[in-house]
Amino acid sequence: MTAAPEIHVAFAPELTLFVPQGRRSGATRVATDGVSTLGHVVESLGVPLTEVGSLVVDGREVAVSHVPAAGESVRVRPVERPQQVPGAPLRFLLDVHLGTLARRLRLLGVDTAYESTDIGDPVLAARSAAERRVMLSRDRGLLRRRELWVGAFVYSTRPEDQLRDVLDRFRPELRPWTRCTACNGLLREATKEEVADQLQGGTQRTYDLFAQCRECGRAYWKGAHHEQLEAIVERALEEFAGDR
Repeated sequence: MTAAPEIHVAFAPELTLFVPQGRRSGATRVATDGVSTLGHVVESLGVPLTEVGSLVVDGREVAVSHVPAAGESVRVRPVERPQQVPGAPLRFLLDVHLGTLARRLRLLGVDTAYESTDIGDPVLAARSAAERRVMLSRDRGLLRRRELWVGAFVYSTRPEDQLRDVLDRFRPELRPWTRCTACNGLLREATKEEVADQLQGGTQRTYDLFAQCRECGRAYWKGAHHEQLEAIVERALEEFAGDR
């Protein structure tokens, strides 16, 4: 029986969280079947291809379709930042676990679709492709689906870090206070009379400036939580505005 071809694979430090502990330090030996692509081998080791920037074999960059030969040395590099996404405008789709991140992206005026119920990986992947939206998720299985248009792993579980990571990776145009955080629709200026049915007595007496979603009709004003939201906006603008 012929021995399985062995290659040596080394992952960039940014990608080691995906691979088993024993493969996180330097190059490790990996047995291949001689027919599977390098992309398949990398994914079988735990790394979604959405997170791979380039594959370098014995000093030359190769495609994910490359079939590795015995003895080859592979370096798996992370996605370069800012990541260039084909086409325009840059839009996102988030799964059910990223509701806070979705609201914060919308707060910054970034076109962000979000499913508040679990509609299943196949439907999410199909929507990503149909609407040309970058799929953001912490679900590695979802990110491996071939029908995705573009995907990206969300590395943190903390909304503050998630937002900074996405803004750093994709550098979307920021237009704060222009989108509904509930439905992603665009906002317009509104009079107090137009939104009166959504206001309680104290709000009617205290506030005079309002906005309303063109899609769902939700009213917005600078209420009790405005300072907290303003701080999120200011941090994002200070670090990322105008730096695509």
